[in-house]
Amino acid sequence: MTLAGKVVAVTGGSGQLGTAVVRAALAAGAAVASLDHAASPRDPAALGGALALGGFDLAEPDAAALALEQVVKQLGGLDALVNVAGTFRFEKLADGGLETWDLLYRVNLRTAVSASRAALPHHLRRGGGRIVNVGALAAANRAASGMGAYTASKAGVLKLTEALAAELKDHNITVNAVLPSTIDTPANRADMPKADFSRWVAPSDLASVIVFLLSDEARAVTGALIPVAGRV
Repeated sequence: MTLAGKVVAVTGGSGQLGTAVVRAALAAGAAVASLDHAASPRDPAALGGALALGGFDLAEPDAAALALEQVVKQLGGLDALVNVAGTFRFEKLADGGLETWDLLYRVNLRTAVSASRAALPHHLRRGGGRIVNVGALAAANRAASGMGAYTASKAGVLKLTEALAAELKDHNITVNAVLPSTIDTPANRADMPKADFSRWVAPSDLASVIVFLLSDEARAVTGALIPVAGRV
């Protein structure tokens, strides 16, 4: 499985999962751009030579368009977009505020919508492309207490994936989503110190599924919502 000759942009590229996706795509032979809201990567060395572009609020259409134009200018095109950028809040409605719903909508869904829309002209110019979104397994199941805002925003990602796949199926552009359970990150370990971390999904394992969806081997797969649950 190779991405040789492909240009891949990863939103949220300097986070735990974003970094894993960047490194996996580089290892598969792609030229990779890491896009982030932060002005500079948290750990530049971890990006392994990827083009790091920071300071972009990708929820804003103009910023998303500018970021992807920079990718095309510096790397020569755009073949694939991976929408990793996201955040999480656990908050019951009675104890929280609408600000949390607005935040999760903006970061988890609007960013994916805006970045995908900005990628389309470049994919069409290229004659095809790949878009992979990061949803959440929790959004495909019955929502638990305190998970309303998060699962609602991620459910939007699932429906975006299905609708955009149908919209683009005749343009050689595939759109798919991975649905992880709990990802094994330092933040999740700190929040759930008594959990069995071995049952969670390693970022590198999730990145491997994403790289497959970016590859030519996955050309017949579109509109798929793929659970990556580990042993949760």
